[in-house]
Amino acid sequence: MSKDGNPLLLIDNSSMYVIGQGTYKVESTTFAEAKAIIDIFDEEDVLRCYTDREIDRVVHDYVGVVDRNFQRKKISRMRPGQLAIAFKQYITPSETQPIIDLDGGAQAQKIENIYIYCEIITRMT
Repeated sequence: MSKDGNPLLLIDNSSMYVIGQGTYKVESTTFAEAKAIIDIFDEEDVLRCYTDREIDRVVHDYVGVVDRNFQRKKISRMRPGQLAIAFKQYITPSETQPIIDLDGGAQAQKIENIYIYCEIITRMT
């Protein structure tokens, strides 16, 4: 575990239940800042609490975190002093609906835009 015994939690929209009673500090952050925080922690001090495996692709391909074998674990709530990085999805309808032709004659149509942003969450009490 980390020096204070609290691992860094990586969460997404589906695992926000870890935010329970208590006082929290929430700060928006860039991908570069999120990467720097994750890189500070050893592999065994980071827990993946999200269930959407596409977040792995975001963490590695867009945030730039080197692929490490972070343990997947369901956490019921954060502890005082614990940090989490939330990869939150923001989905908007597509203003254009281009249609592309796929191999085999099928067509695909764009229906929405998906955005990801990061927040650092610290449980204070």
